[in-house]
Amino acid sequence: MKPVFHALAGTTAMLIIASFWTSTLVSELFMDHAAVADVKLGIVYGLFLLVPCLAATGGSGFMLGKSRKERLLEQKKKRMLIIAANGLFVMIPSALFLNYRAAAGEFDVSFYAVQLVELVVGAVQLTLMGMNFRDGLRLAAKQDASTS
Repeated sequence: MKPVFHALAGTTAMLIIASFWTSTLVSELFMDHAAVADVKLGIVYGLFLLVPCLAATGGSGFMLGKSRKERLLEQKKKRMLIIAANGLFVMIPSALFLNYRAAAGEFDVSFYAVQLVELVVGAVQLTLMGMNFRDGLRLAAKQDASTS
């Protein structure tokens, strides 16, 4: 049951981040400032789902890997540290800043600079999470092969 929970939490987190990233890009490229502000507010509210999903992914991953020492697992752990740091120190503060500025109608150079950073780091987050997803599938296959 733990592997299923881990996979579900991780997949949900990836989908939420992908939806944040895509909605940001679409709203910035094709919609007006009011729509951008709505997206920024939605992202802030979405953090209340994303953060627990990421915590559940990390916690369940730690529990699943506690007794294992594979190289893939060590790589996943290193990537998770980067994902967590990016989330805490870049993504969450950026989301709050962008929401505040968009709600105030302040679409200036600092708004777009932070927006660019958020999009780049969001792409990095999705890439790292995708790599962890891939390696998780490989670890699960190894586990299944060793128990058969």
